[in-house]
This record gives sequence, structure tokens and C-alpha cells, in this order.
Amino acid sequence: MSARPHDDVMAELLRDDPVVAAELLNSVLAEGDQAELMVTLRQLAKAFGGVRHVAEEAHLNPTQLYRALSEPGNPKLSNLRAILRVMGLRLAVQPIESPEARLRGL
Repeated sequence: MSARPHDDVMAELLRDDPVVAAELLNSVLAEGDQAELMVTLRQLAKAFGGVRHVAEEAHLNPTQLYRALSEPGNPKLSNLRAILRVMGLRLAVQPIESPEARLRGL
């Protein structure tokens, strides 16, 4: 049995298990920085057929999406929502702590 490259295994896992992909993104959003988020989004795009394919599915300009997902990139919210939708994901906001815990802290 031959070993498969790590990137290929990760791409398959991210593509086939949206829970893993969501947990990865949530972890980066909670603890990472902008550059790490762009790396993760590029990895996810690769898992879903590459940036060009994701751009086509999201009805975005591929060149602009390559730029938006570059290390200094800063994708618009509408573009981020569109590419995540292609990946079967969406943005969501969650409280850091319960309302009761916030009230106790006052």
C-alpha cells in the first residue's frame, strides 16, 4: 500500500466531512489571524476542486478570488459567503459565554 500525500488526505477529509471543515474554520477564526484564515480558505478551495472551480460555482471572478484568498487578501463578506456556500458551509455568530455568565461578571 503506497502512502498518499498529506495534502490529498486533508483535501478528501475536508471535502467529505463538512463538520471537520467547519471545526477547522471555527478554530482559525477563534484563535488565528487573517493570514492563517486565508491559508485555510485556500486549502478548502483546493479540496473543492481548486480556486478556479470554486469561483465558477460561486459566480465570482477567478482572478479576484485568487487575490482575495492570497496571504494579504481580504475577501468581501459577500464573496466569503459565496465560497463557503459552494463548500456546504455558512458563517454564523455564537456567543462566547452564556447571558447568565455575562450578567454575573457585571
